[in-house]
Amino acid sequence: MNTAEMQKRQAAAAALTHVEDGMVVGVGTGSTIRYFIDGLAGLRSRIEGAVSSSEQSSALLRAAGIPVLDLNAVGPIPLYVDGADECDLSRCLIKGGGGALTREKIIAEAAQTFICIIDASKRVDMLGRFPLPVEVIPMARSMVARQLVELGGQPVWRDEFTTDNSNWILDLYGLSIREPEALENRINQIPGVVSVGLFARRRADQVIVGGTTATR
Repeated sequence: MNTAEMQKRQAAAAALTHVEDGMVVGVGTGSTIRYFIDGLAGLRSRIEGAVSSSEQSSALLRAAGIPVLDLNAVGPIPLYVDGADECDLSRCLIKGGGGALTREKIIAEAAQTFICIIDASKRVDMLGRFPLPVEVIPMARSMVARQLVELGGQPVWRDEFTTDNSNWILDLYGLSIREPEALENRINQIPGVVSVGLFARRRADQVIVGGTTATR
């Protein structure tokens, strides 16, 4: 196992210590979260179930014997655990490399505590090296892309990919994101945008990096 995979496993194990008896746990999407789900399987008799951010994670949870619950039925949840494609020193994130950004953002908003688990390679001084995903209504793709160009980025349609919400993704390259919350708000105001993969307004409460924690 390489260093990054070891760090992912360590971060997932550290996040499991925050799971309490009777909890509904929000579960994200991605390679690091696979390790978290593996560990959560050992706690399935202690928790009520999980709210999942993607069909992929839902399938893994069900395979592990963990009930997948509807967020509408459970309301606010005490804990959400997810990974990130990038994380800056202020715990702002870029997410959505797997295309689940909108559901991830919804669950993060509903969570009392949002823990982000990453390996050290995801730590950056400034967001933007990883292309910023923007989920769009299909009919608005070209119009949104033109407005994203005006913001200084280079949008690329993620061809042959459809989100779980039946929408499309534009990946925005070439940005240096100095003001993540301002850019998040600006992109969210473009008609046709469903969600942008900047998690700044609702950033992580705690980031676990391969077993090393940074907390608010």
